[in-house]
Amino acid sequence: MTHSATQITNLLYRYAELMDAGDLTAVAAMFRHAKMKSGAADGLLGHEEMLDQWHRFVKIHPCGTPRTKHVVTNPIVEVNEAADTATCRSYYTVLQATDVVPLQVIAAGRYHDRFERVDGSWRFAFRDYSMLDLKGDLSDHLLVAVPA
Repeated sequence: MTHSATQITNLLYRYAELMDAGDLTAVAAMFRHAKMKSGAADGLLGHEEMLDQWHRFVKIHPCGTPRTKHVVTNPIVEVNEAADTATCRSYYTVLQATDVVPLQVIAAGRYHDRFERVDGSWRFAFRDYSMLDLKGDLSDHLLVAVPA
């Protein structure tokens, strides 16, 4: 794996780490220069709109976390070093265990991301956040119903 590809996959994994820690503000900060496509809204959203959406949608438990583990796999990273751009397609699987639900997979889907390198550092430029392919029991994770 190239140095650029490693930095990009580390962004994927950092997103999962922060989301599972319940640090929605830090998650949103990762996208401060990006736009996101969300299945819950028309058009593209900026990081502040996504932060608002996460606050309205994601249940944070008394421990301060959503009690989830986001597992990001199968990253296919394509880097254009000359243009300082890259794309990545990956899968995600979300596990959850709470006092209400036993350990289980609650969601699985895909991320399609675009990245840009600015001053030598890679950052998110775009994320398609709308590809939720499989839904399990989201009742103790989301504060809103997800359409079928």
